[in-house]
Amino acid sequence: MELATALVAAAAALALVYAVRWAAPGAGHGWPRSATKAAAVGALALAAWVAGAPGLIVVGLSFGALGDFALSRPGTAAFLGGMAAFAVGHLAYALAFAAPPLLALARLAEGQVWVPDAADIAALAALAVLLGSTEFWLAPHTGALGAPVRAYVAVIGLMAAAALVPAGPGAVLLRAGVALFVASDVMLALERFVIRAPGPRRALALALWPAYWAGQALILLGSLGGALAGAN
Repeated sequence: MELATALVAAAAALALVYAVRWAAPGAGHGWPRSATKAAAVGALALAAWVAGAPGLIVVGLSFGALGDFALSRPGTAAFLGGMAAFAVGHLAYALAFAAPPLLALARLAEGQVWVPDAADIAALAALAVLLGSTEFWLAPHTGALGAPVRAYVAVIGLMAAAALVPAGPGAVLLRAGVALFVASDVMLALERFVIRAPGPRRALALALWPAYWAGQALILLGSLGGALAGAN
């Protein structure tokens, strides 16, 4: 566990370096920037593996690091590659979040199947409103990328909905991490496709990286805190 803690600390240090040095728009696409960004989440993936986190969480973090690297590179192909990597990561998270209750379907008598309560239903409704609203404030600005952006919105929505399933000591941390992840993607969409004024774009770029990295870290901590017990 000491090694896992050291890896999380190293990841936080790298995330801080990236935030200070390269998070703002116009920071360029140099290899040190790409390596630092990817390593800030790659170290979390290593920490997850060392600490014995569920395998799907390790996969999700690993594809997040790949997505970070791709998004740090120039060009549409790199952007699409980054979206694809994050989509795979979201699917891994969704499976990790929902797998234990689904496996419990064979044990209905034990009461282990998830049933949404009022708070879950409210969260699902808010998520549906957010996802549906992207057709009005995001999709009209995506041009030729409309189809992949819509597909990505659907995948992250599935992941966010699945995050309502886990219970246990780490569930609050995990859900907070997912909420920050979704918020960072909303900020990225606004910064890349919608907002054109330099000041707001800079503010979004500076805010989305801390939200995203903290989200990934909280997903890791939540999974280690018992929210996904039995997911391995």
